[in-house]
Amino acid sequence: MGNPSWKLNEDAQEKVKQRTKTPSLYKVFLLNDDYTTMEFVVDVLQEIFHKPFMEANEIMLHVHKNGKGLAGIYTREIAETKVTAVHFRARESGFPLKCSMEKE
Repeated sequence: MGNPSWKLNEDAQEKVKQRTKTPSLYKVFLLNDDYTTMEFVVDVLQEIFHKPFMEANEIMLHVHKNGKGLAGIYTREIAETKVTAVHFRARESGFPLKCSMEKE
């Protein structure tokens, strides 16, 4: 008679469970430097990371005082895109602002 249909359904469900892992998350940080203006950092936080003005200002001050600050936590692909966008925008504007990502 072969495999009963319920057995096939269990096997298919097990394969789906194995494939649907939660993706790893990455923290994206802005790094302080002596040349990038505070206003530019706030703009980057608002435009690239979609932070409201007050939160962007708080993060910018944290970066300024502590050398680095958390801009957001994202999946790998989104984090990489954010880092690239920050670097592109900074170079385009003549600033040396750096951004990094670390696995959570």
